Amino acid sequence: MSTLDSITTGAQVGALLPLLTAIVQRPAWSAEVKKVVAVVLALVAGIVTVAASGGWEQFQHGTLTFATLAAVLASSQATYDLIWKPSKVAPAIESATSPKGSEQAA
Repeated sequence: MSTLDSITTGAQVGALLPLLTAIVQRPAWSAEVKKVVAVVLALVAGIVTVAASGGWEQFQHGTLTFATLAAVLASSQATYDLIWKPSKVAPAIESATSPKGSEQAA
């Protein structure tokens, strides 16, 4: 796998990741907690992406691993801020998948 392939794959995963992250997050959580959850999920998704695209041996190639992790993180944050949040898709998923009354829990 080349560096360009790893960046492309990471960007594709990251573009859809905010929709999956919205399932986990809750509207009542603070912005800081939401950021931590988003970054942790992006790193986990990046690790899974590296393993799925090149097997566990792929982790021996630090540059490719880092490129994939960085692409997932950057793409997930950018698409959330530019597409999923303004379109209200991610916030709608977050609200729909939150237990009822979670807004008052915090």
